[in-house]
Amino acid sequence: MPAMNRQWILARRPVGDIAAGDLELREAPIPEPAEGEFLARTIYLSLDPTNRIWMSDQDQYMPPVNIGEVMRGGTLGVVERSCHPGFKPGDIVSGIGGWQEYALAHVAQKLPAQANLPLPAYMSVMGMTGATAYFGLLDIGKPQAGETLVVSAAAGAVGSIVGQLGKLKGCHVVGIAGSDQKCRHVVEDFGFDACLNYRSASFAQELNAACPRGIDIDFENVGGTILDDILARINLRARIVLCGLIASYNAKNPVPGPYNFAQLLMKRAHLEGFIVSDYMRRMKEFWNEMSGWVESGQIKYDVTIVRGLEQAPDALRLLFTGGNTGKLLLQLGDEP
Repeated sequence: MPAMNRQWILARRPVGDIAAGDLELREAPIPEPAEGEFLARTIYLSLDPTNRIWMSDQDQYMPPVNIGEVMRGGTLGVVERSCHPGFKPGDIVSGIGGWQEYALAHVAQKLPAQANLPLPAYMSVMGMTGATAYFGLLDIGKPQAGETLVVSAAAGAVGSIVGQLGKLKGCHVVGIAGSDQKCRHVVEDFGFDACLNYRSASFAQELNAACPRGIDIDFENVGGTILDDILARINLRARIVLCGLIASYNAKNPVPGPYNFAQLLMKRAHLEGFIVSDYMRRMKEFWNEMSGWVESGQIKYDVTIVRGLEQAPDALRLLFTGGNTGKLLLQLGDEP
């Protein structure tokens, strides 16, 4: 084991896009676990749009990362040393270990003994990504057979799973993505009925054609003009599942809209934002259902893996430029 621990530290709060100097790669001694703690070596680091929110000092669902602190991030790692009776060396654990090679913890989710999928699956379809899709669509979207479900960021980690869940529930599923290649992937590999490139000059007309009976459920990951186009086409009693607003995360100024907000009143629609951590007490339910669908091949998943802790800031930018498909992970070290 090396003597030093490399860590990405939040040096200043980004203004607009994340820039060089906002994060600094530093070294610190690898800590020793005290009584009730264990030391985990990070194997995979989850890169998510919410990382950008945590860097800001805006009102949010968790305290912002403070200047000078290790950047927050979800991790999957292996226990190296333990002074905790519930964890032993070799255990695979997931938690919020942060952007660093080694982390101390006193609590984590231990990978079950019966886990038999590749480790990246437990950071994607069988992790918080899959749980976000599962609880957001089924609890808030309440899909019914024959309804039309629209999914923005359809080639992303959450959206690609949401669409497949919608198909399992008998919905007509229309994805929205940022390139023709991603749209083909979503339709051909994930079974969406259609997928539209939001950069198309005729996007609004294509959305009309793809949703001839209007929109019953919108699983919203993007916001901005895409959300406005969807709101213009919602049906009576539509459900808008507000998972993310990635179009505005790097905005330097307040973001207006949605301009079609009145549609929520006129169509008596239900819009609900949610954070997956609200559902932690029901994770066993998610695990039992999703594992069966994944093992049977009914739910598929994508993972984009970038290797090396030093690549973290550049890799995170892929989420905002459309440079990844599926779950974006940073691999820091070899699997055990």
